Amino acid sequence: MIRPLLMAAPLLLAGCSTFSGFSWSSLSPFNWFGGHLSVSDSGVGGITSTTILLEPELSKALNNDYRLRSGMESHGGKLVAFYEALKDNSVKLVISGSPKGQVNTVEVMDKDIASAWGVRIGDAFSTLYTKAFESCRPGEGNDAHSVECVAPQGKNVSYLFSGNWNGPEGLMPSDDILKSWRVSKIIWHAQARS
Repeated sequence: MIRPLLMAAPLLLAGCSTFSGFSWSSLSPFNWFGGHLSVSDSGVGGITSTTILLEPELSKALNNDYRLRSGMESHGGKLVAFYEALKDNSVKLVISGSPKGQVNTVEVMDKDIASAWGVRIGDAFSTLYTKAFESCRPGEGNDAHSVECVAPQGKNVSYLFSGNWNGPEGLMPSDDILKSWRVSKIIWHAQARS
């Protein structure tokens, strides 16, 4: 009985070398059916603060689920590179950073992607917050008429809430108005917002 085991041991050990690229996390039930992406404090899917803003890297980090389209824009006097991730001809994510640098921000508009804490596009402000004070601030740029709030569970994830309000740009609506606003984007920042 011992002799067959001794003969099989070298074969088993040799076979283990073929698993050098094996990831135990692939056995997780979350990965059995394609592994849905989620937004956590560490990133979006496989995108983290060390991910280089290059198409092959991004595509792999997003499980090759999206068609990527690159672009450049000026933001605050700095050149910002970005990739739009498209599915069904709609922009589902915008991934940005410095040209050939690392990813700084990922904006998620895909309803199939939730935060690690279960928050999804369309969730109401009132299900997450009782007041905006100390958690929220007015949106910027194209999102100036929205409100961005840091996730209660993490410092690198925020939720952009949008809704109806006729107040001046740069000011936030009252909590009473905000309570019916809904998540329009889940945003991951490589560094926590100050």
